[in-house]
Amino acid sequence: MSRTVLYYFTPQSPWSYLGHARFAELLRASRREVAVLPVDYGRIFPASGGLPLPQRAPQRQAYRLLELRRFAEHLGLPLNPQPRFFPVDGTPAALLITAVAQHDGTEAAMRLAGAVMAACWREERDIAAAATLAELLEETDLPPERLREAQHAEVRARYDAHTQAAIDAGVFGAPSWLVDGELFWGQDRLEFVARKLGL
Repeated sequence: MSRTVLYYFTPQSPWSYLGHARFAELLRASRREVAVLPVDYGRIFPASGGLPLPQRAPQRQAYRLLELRRFAEHLGLPLNPQPRFFPVDGTPAALLITAVAQHDGTEAAMRLAGAVMAACWREERDIAAAATLAELLEETDLPPERLREAQHAEVRARYDAHTQAAIDAGVFGAPSWLVDGELFWGQDRLEFVARKLGL
């Protein structure tokens, strides 16, 4: 089995935000490599029976807000369950993270992904705006030219390929991890991820 953990997420997911730092800690403790794979849940939901948030039943939307507050309090993470810029298009940030992973490596991509998620859910910044993404590159000590490179066809092709790979692997929600061929979904499953990693 590959020692690389496949990390599927979308940067505008609050659940990915709630799990990102803890997953990064597990990686450090296990000394595993990671493939940082932002993917398009606009394609994954139709393929897996999921619905975008605005199309879900009112009961499910209300319970989601309750659970976000519960988990944020439990984990001690600042989070606004209804941030100013949400719903938001996560594609520009996902492409940028993909470009950074390609050019600067997984550690840089993890750092940027965490900053993007925090910008949305803690700082209430517009992660679809090029100006915000440029600021986040500067704040994470990454080259400003990555913003331009994120628009290249090659980066889009990688993003699309990662999305198809996620569909093929049975991914249906964010965040998800594939560890030694076994799928784990949800930040509340990180304890099982840790066990799988031998921690």
